[in-house]
Amino acid sequence: MYAHPRLLIFIVAYNAERHIEKVLHRIPKETLEKYDYEILIIDDQSRDKTFERALDYQKQNLNLNLTVLYNPVNQGYGGNQKLGYHYAQLHHFDIVLLLHGDGQYAPEEFDRLVIPIAEGKADAVFGSRMLNKQDALKGKMPYYKFVGNIILTQVQNRILGTRLSEFHSGYRAYSVAALSKLPIERNSNDFHFDTQIIIQLVMARMKIVEVPIPTHYGDEVCYVNGTQYAYNIMKASIHSRLQQFGIFYKREYDLDAMDTPYRLKSGFLSSHTKIIDQIPPGSRVLDLGDSMGLISMELLKKGCTVTGIDSRSTMYPERFTHYLQSDLPELPHSIPYDEYDVIVLMDVMETVEHPEKILDQLRENIKLSNPEIYLLTANVGFFITRFQLLFGGFNYGKRGILDLNHKRLYTKRSIQRLCEQSGMKVISVEGLPAPYPEAFGLNFWSKSLVHLNAFLISLFKGLFSYEYLLHVKATPVVKNLIKHSIKASEIRKQKQIAS
Repeated sequence: MYAHPRLLIFIVAYNAERHIEKVLHRIPKETLEKYDYEILIIDDQSRDKTFERALDYQKQNLNLNLTVLYNPVNQGYGGNQKLGYHYAQLHHFDIVLLLHGDGQYAPEEFDRLVIPIAEGKADAVFGSRMLNKQDALKGKMPYYKFVGNIILTQVQNRILGTRLSEFHSGYRAYSVAALSKLPIERNSNDFHFDTQIIIQLVMARMKIVEVPIPTHYGDEVCYVNGTQYAYNIMKASIHSRLQQFGIFYKREYDLDAMDTPYRLKSGFLSSHTKIIDQIPPGSRVLDLGDSMGLISMELLKKGCTVTGIDSRSTMYPERFTHYLQSDLPELPHSIPYDEYDVIVLMDVMETVEHPEKILDQLRENIKLSNPEIYLLTANVGFFITRFQLLFGGFNYGKRGILDLNHKRLYTKRSIQRLCEQSGMKVISVEGLPAPYPEAFGLNFWSKSLVHLNAFLISLFKGLFSYEYLLHVKATPVVKNLIKHSIKASEIRKQKQIAS
């Protein structure tokens, strides 16, 4: 809650010569006095005299805190907003209100949008013409826009999991602190900037409030290409959703708040449940690459002892018997590798520059012991990545097969070849389905997708496996074999002498 909010009323203007003075005049001056305010007009290289009309009004109203700026190069609707929001941050405003210079939105209503933010109840407030749809028609909203607004909003709500009454209002107020956390500079300069900023607010889990506003359509000129606009907003909405699934990645939707921590993939067939089932109770386990301890916390319940090693420190030391931080692929020398029954490498092969070095070190350090080694890696040949490649895409993302942290990518043959060339005998390679419940929730439909994926893997492993779980055994290195030979020879010599 702000005691005396600093408010910027930001008016985007383009060819608004006939309306700009009326818009300024209609702003209720007595309401302005509630705030430490400034009115900012940015004329986006209008072809008429919008800038001059705004300056004339400024000269005639010297008591009004009004700033008029002009873009020498047209920035577009979204680009002009970026300038205004940066101005708000630069001058330490608390709230910024977006108003259009063509008079389509009622300046008299601005306080209704600002109050929820001033009271700390919202990060963004949208003026909605569709909370009462009949009022939109009474305000002469063209019927094709009315129907299109409803359809597009419903579709976008379904895609993004929101419940907004309208995605397409340009009458908005934002907390400047909230805007500063969003990568809005990466957004489009076009009209679908408004949709992108909604997506970012949703992905950042910020509070959006809608308030009803009157609808007014007069003689203002619309510069929006409706077909192109509809295409762009749908494209942006779908892109953001695919990014949440780990299929697509765009930097404008790369928000820290959307980074939900990795969870145990339980309740369905997954890499986690498969590995946990493979390891016998009471085993001594070395867990490489899982600083969160997702596997180890379940193994502890089975009576196992678990030593974890990862390049990151762990936030959950209680999930391990012992934990060591070590920069992989270098393995610490203090670990008695030959005393473990099972060694698990969780998503290690694709995240280090030299995976061969890890396998070589393991093979040497386990000496002549014979632990079960389970190695998990993503399959770059998964049908979705192949489909993307077919259309020219190879898009790295926050998670999934093309994770931004991945330095190596494997198919079934290439990961087998890596293991075999590193002296590992491959016992089995099992294909695992994609973790659909992670994207859609654990329900009947997501489990059905897992079962369908598993069936398709049985038919075409290389195409439908999301991950591969390899069971391998290490063959002894010559150095350890010769030591063993020398020791065994000495024992036999002593027996011979004794006899």
